Amino acid sequence: MAQHGQIRDLFDEVEQAPPEKAGEAFGRLTRLLSVHETAEEEVVHPYARHKLDNGQGVVGDRLAEEHQAKRLLLDLHKAGVDHPEFWERLAELRTAVTAHARSEERYEFARLRESTSVAERRAMAAAVRAAEALAPTRPHPGTESLAMNVLVGTPLAIAERARDLIRKGLGRS
Repeated sequence: MAQHGQIRDLFDEVEQAPPEKAGEAFGRLTRLLSVHETAEEEVVHPYARHKLDNGQGVVGDRLAEEHQAKRLLLDLHKAGVDHPEFWERLAELRTAVTAHARSEERYEFARLRESTSVAERRAMAAAVRAAEALAPTRPHPGTESLAMNVLVGTPLAIAERARDLIRKGLGRS
C-alpha cells in the first residue's frame, strides 16, 4: 500500500515537472508501475486467489484493471511525453490506476490482512521484494499471471534492466 502512495506522488511529479524533466519523471513512474504490478501478479494475486472467499473473482477483476492500465501505460511510453495527447492520456491512466489501487486496498488487501497471520504477511512481503528485484521495468500487457510473468517477464526483465544500465552509463534515461 505504501507503493500506492509513491505512485500517486510520481503522477504528481510528472504533472508538475518542467517540460525538460517530464520524460525522466515519467520513466520513474513507468518503472515503478511495471515492477509493482508484476510483483502483485506473481505473489499477492495468486495468494489471494486461494486464500479469500471468491478469491478467483476478486483477483479476476484486479487483473482486468491491471491489463487496461498496462495497455494505457505502454501506449504512453511508446508515444512519449512530446505526443500531443500525452497529458490527456496520462490523466486517463491516473484515473485508472487510482481506481485500481482503491479496489485492491478495499477488496483484496483488507481481506488478506483479515485472513492471514503476521508470519504469512511477512513471508508475502519478502516474496514481493524478491519479485520486484526480477520484474520488467516496462509494461507488458497480457502477462497478468504468475506463469506468463515467469515465462515472458523474466527474460524481458533481464533485457530491460541491462538496457537501463547501458543507457544510464551513456547518460540517457
